[in-house]
Amino acid sequence: MKNAIIILLLMLLMIGATTTSAKPKSSVKVSQNTIESLMNGLSSENLGLKSGCAYMIGELQLSKAVIPLMKILREDENDEMRIAAALALYKIGTPMAIYAVKQAIRFDESERVSRHCASFYYDFTKNKINDEEINVVVAKTALK
Repeated sequence: MKNAIIILLLMLLMIGATTTSAKPKSSVKVSQNTIESLMNGLSSENLGLKSGCAYMIGELQLSKAVIPLMKILREDENDEMRIAAALALYKIGTPMAIYAVKQAIRFDESERVSRHCASFYYDFTKNKINDEEINVVVAKTALK
């Protein structure tokens, strides 16, 4: 029954997230109950629920979940779940989260997981460089 409630909550959350995707992420209000449900879902034995929670945590950029996601990335036996955790960490984007993704490139025994992590890390660094270039252009324009 508890899992059914969590699944229903996640489905409602996903529907709400898709209908409000035009809004900036900073304006999304997430209740403490939703956060707790997503965090509990990360420890589920149900792969679909677990990966769905990881996905939503990444979309909502819940930095509170970085440590549990890092544990999944390091210890989970399922490649797909480790990739889902790496994607969520990439989307969260904190220095610790990105460092975990970077380490998985070198240390994960699955070449598939390593390739996905490399792709996420490359995309993060590319976006970071583009943001820095934009800031330099803005600064030079402001100085003129």
